[in-house]
Amino acid sequence: EAEKDGAVSDGGGWEAERQQLRDELGARMKAVRLGCGFTLEVAAQRSGLALSTIHKIENGRVSPSYENLVRIARAYDIGMERLFSADHDAQQPTRLTVTRAGQGRKVRSKNFEYEVLCNALAEKKIIPLVTTVAQRPPLRRDELESHDGEETLYVLSGRVELTVEHYERVILEPGDCAYFDSTIKHGLRAVDATETKVFWACTYIDVDK
Repeated sequence: EAEKDGAVSDGGGWEAERQQLRDELGARMKAVRLGCGFTLEVAAQRSGLALSTIHKIENGRVSPSYENLVRIARAYDIGMERLFSADHDAQQPTRLTVTRAGQGRKVRSKNFEYEVLCNALAEKKIIPLVTTVAQRPPLRRDELESHDGEETLYVLSGRVELTVEHYERVILEPGDCAYFDSTIKHGLRAVDATETKVFWACTYIDVDK
């Protein structure tokens, strides 16, 4: 099935690149699952995702949402960086890592393109992302996600509408920042066709641990 990730499509080149990213991420996720000794059935039970969903992700047929990436990483008891790096060594001792401009690991989903930053540092408590946000209509409740942790976002370009359940929707412009509880259903969309990017930092584990 075709998905539209933004207001403008660049044809076959876009589709080919997106499929390559899906295939690479799927292969890494399958390798990690097998390395943990989990069958698809066990992975589904531990993550709460449908077995068919995990199978489709591993085979590059669908792009996982951020929420599903969090659930899978937690189910496998690993840092999320393991899902984005084929040669990542979870035992490496480094506590400092730098990502140069534009060099982060790219992950695309239906409505977002994530650039995962500082991926080489193991077992991070915060996942830093630069995210390109797609334009789409106002979000319905069934399009909102929730997961453990907290999030903050800072608008780099364009305008976004942040929806957090139980609160009024808010429009954020370049230089604006928001911080919210990720356990509350939430969602983000670009308001217009202008290239819209945000710096997005999400806690992955309890920061008090």
